[in-house]
Amino acid sequence: MSRTHVVIFGTGGLATVFGARLARGGSRVTLVGSWPDALARIPRDGLTIVEQEGSWSAQAEAVHIDSTLPQGDVVLVLVKSGATTRVAPRVKAAADDAVVATLQNGLGNRETLEAVLGRSVVQGVTTVGATLLGPAVARAFPGRVSLGRDADIVANLFRKAGLDVDVTPEIEALLWRKLAVNCAINPLSALLGVPNGALLEDEETRGQLVAAAREVGAVAEARGVVLGVDPAALALEVARTTADNRSSMLQDLLRGAPTEIEALCGAVVREGSRLRVATPVNARLLDEVRHREVSVVS
Repeated sequence: MSRTHVVIFGTGGLATVFGARLARGGSRVTLVGSWPDALARIPRDGLTIVEQEGSWSAQAEAVHIDSTLPQGDVVLVLVKSGATTRVAPRVKAAADDAVVATLQNGLGNRETLEAVLGRSVVQGVTTVGATLLGPAVARAFPGRVSLGRDADIVANLFRKAGLDVDVTPEIEALLWRKLAVNCAINPLSALLGVPNGALLEDEETRGQLVAAAREVGAVAEARGVVLGVDPAALALEVARTTADNRSSMLQDLLRGAPTEIEALCGAVVREGSRLRVATPVNARLLDEVRHREVSVVS
């Protein structure tokens, strides 16, 4: 029986972690991207994961996104949210008969992919953490994966890879919970250049974190999404439990890469405007990260 072929769009930290776990679980894995160093290293050295217990590697394949793409049985989209529109046609090229799933941050990724593919895409949310240490090398942090409708094939594949997985009808609420956490932690940590836990040490910064999360909760409520938790309390708890982590947005700014601010605070501000919900803290964070991105690039 042939191995399940998983095609992963992305060569960043999360793509490296999921690719390695899936490969170790028995799947054939191909990463698709444009980072020359990663594309060169993966076929030679595989994907290397650093964990508390030690490091390990798993063999994988890699192809450039502009080359002829292999067909996957499952296609997993893990690129930054700002790249979704650009890669969606290439996802379609690799997914004739494949189940397509996204675990990306922010809003709108599934809808963008579905518009191009012309069919449904599995929505997922993950708390698995990843810090990119170099091309095809990442530090992994424990977490779980939640998947929405029509997700049995992906869920079984993830379980085989040793991932903690659940399938839930409440995926929209989980997506907005994670959005509240990301909008509260990522921009502040990136702008201040500090790990997550440091945001709790200053009263003013802590107040901004709480306010940003509650604005996201207010927008979700206006959309009819029931979070089931206090988004501010959730953001504070995540900041505590990931105190030593550097957020993905901080990692992006440090290496001069575009951030996901538009799919996070930007999406909240736009949806808040549509629903007439005030989002001044998210708007300010959006503007400040945009300015920092321009400064870094220039």
